[in-house]
Amino acid sequence: MTVDVQPGPLAIDGAEPVRTDPWPTYDKGDVFIEEEDLEAALDAVRARLYFRYDHRPHTETRTGRLERELCAFFAAPHALACASGTAAITLALLALDLPPGSLVACPAFTFAATPSAILLAGHRPLLVECDDDLHLDVADLRRRLTPEVRAVVVVHMRGFASDMDAICAVAREHGIPVVEDAVPALGARLGGRPLGTFGDAGAFSTQSDKSLNTGEGGFLLARDPAVHARAVVYSGAYEGRMARHFDGAPPPVDDLAYPIFGLRMDEIRSALASALLRRLPERLAAHHRNYDDVAGRLADVPGIALRRPVADHAYLGEALVFRLPGAGAEATAWTAAALRAEGIDARALGDPGDTNVRAFWNWRFLFPDPARARAEFPVTAARLDESVDVPLSANLTERDRDHLVTAVRKVAGAGRR
Repeated sequence: MTVDVQPGPLAIDGAEPVRTDPWPTYDKGDVFIEEEDLEAALDAVRARLYFRYDHRPHTETRTGRLERELCAFFAAPHALACASGTAAITLALLALDLPPGSLVACPAFTFAATPSAILLAGHRPLLVECDDDLHLDVADLRRRLTPEVRAVVVVHMRGFASDMDAICAVAREHGIPVVEDAVPALGARLGGRPLGTFGDAGAFSTQSDKSLNTGEGGFLLARDPAVHARAVVYSGAYEGRMARHFDGAPPPVDDLAYPIFGLRMDEIRSALASALLRRLPERLAAHHRNYDDVAGRLADVPGIALRRPVADHAYLGEALVFRLPGAGAEATAWTAAALRAEGIDARALGDPGDTNVRAFWNWRFLFPDPARARAEFPVTAARLDESVDVPLSANLTERDRDHLVTAVRKVAGAGRR
């Protein structure tokens, strides 16, 4: 059955928009935070102990407690709270002890922080094409792997899981580790298992638009105690403080053999993160409710193709991404502009007039020539040119969801320009 579109005069042409209220997003103050969460942070401020390595035992610090709570939530052996998601990716790559200047594969569709973290760790990014649904193309990964490639960073971009079984199988064939950039997907699952726990390490962010919002911050999950120990030292544990992170004897890691980079999380952010972690299941359920409702009502709209997950419910649900198959960047940019005119925040990922750093050709630190970059990864470039991204707050109301569906149908019914 095909869903009826709702053609009519468009706001971009001067007609009345679908909505006039601001679309709820984190940068406009839309947050999933209650007063009791704020009290936890205020209690930490009042305690006047902001450094995670003070006189208290590790288990009595707010950051130490947060790490234990993260281990329990993710069923992971080791967790390290740190300064950001970028820091977490960097710490993972440093702690894996790769040869300096190694090639590290990552998808061409990701946020600029992913290749930036690879560079920060002293390595070289090797981009891999994405498929029609903007997941890392496992076949292209296999084609690009050479003995120079010493690790893979997989990104669960915009909250959608990558095919971790297939990617980890390829990595095992080549004997290289996998780091999960789960920064955009905190709390999402694949086959019932949390993203960030499939690879050798998983990196997360608690920046303002993430499932745990501490303004800035992040954390790292690791399987191997030695990897965890090295990450702890690199993050800024000095003079024996690394040992506090282990209940028994720590691994035989020389904490004086590694530089310390000051990438720790402080006690105030840790207190806020702990409070929000207790309500994370509630937030995840809200994201799924919103996404499933909107995606279900748009699934059969002519002319658009919703991004498909690699498995049922293998997504966070904090973003609606759809393609206009066969459209060029200009037509997709017009569609996003038309949706914005209707009151819906929308962004064309490949908009040539936008400096969106999710479009790899805008990474001038890697690609001084955007046209050449696009030619090098033509499949991903074409898919990004077709793609529109709409943020979905956990706080969306039924009215908000109705407005989004109405606006997409209305714009889709008008056809491309």
